[in-house]
Amino acid sequence: MALTITEECINCAACEPECPREAITAGDDIYLIDAAKCTECEEEGESMCVTVCPVDCIVPMAEA
Repeated sequence: MALTITEECINCAACEPECPREAITAGDDIYLIDAAKCTECEEEGESMCVTVCPVDCIVPMAEA
């Protein structure tokens, strides 16, 4: 399952460089995650973007 970024995003850009799949891009107001590319960092053992997000706005798509 892919992750998504909620409207609580403060557009800080911390998550974008952390994504090893380049699934995160800047949107108009918040960052966006391409669900087709997102693997929740299965190989890394933890979701890299979630660990650096200062406002905890990156959640599994089912929770959004």
